[in-house]
Amino acid sequence: MADTDYDLADIKRRMDGAITALKGELASLRTGRAHTAILDNITVGAYGAQTPLNQVGAINVPEPRMLTVSVWDKSLVSAVERALRESSLGINPVVDGQTMRIPMPALTEERRVDLVKIAGSYVEGAKIAIRNVRRDGMEILKKLEKDSKISEDEQKKSSSDVQKATDEHIAIADQVLEAKTEEIMQV
Repeated sequence: MADTDYDLADIKRRMDGAITALKGELASLRTGRAHTAILDNITVGAYGAQTPLNQVGAINVPEPRMLTVSVWDKSLVSAVERALRESSLGINPVVDGQTMRIPMPALTEERRVDLVKIAGSYVEGAKIAIRNVRRDGMEILKKLEKDSKISEDEQKKSSSDVQKATDEHIAIADQVLEAKTEEIMQV
């Protein structure tokens, strides 16, 4: 997008991107249930580089409170185990050959509250991203009006459209947080 072109669809697309990124971040937060997204942010020192866990093994959910990681290369088993133990998830893998069983212990009330706070910080980051997109859109509109490419009325109407899109996306972020909070606090 050029600095002097106003495109409401592009502004909405960028705001949608912030919501999509937020959902991805929240999916990696551990709740009472096991799901593969929990391990998305874990990287393993493999082949001379930090490699995502899902590129060195298959991740499965055989039970609601159990994950398994089947490492494809025997030489990486210890590196994968180390990466899992050192993660901030508080998990303790059990090694069985090239397969690791990861029991997901029940969350304490204190840990649930901490996870809700972390989720809140993710949502706040998404809101900041949405507001930055709004700011960019508003600056473009002001520049177009200053350069006499659009009238003051067009600028005000377009600014109103950008603000409406911002309000809608911030409301969506709040709804996503509410749903995640309910999921985390569920015992």
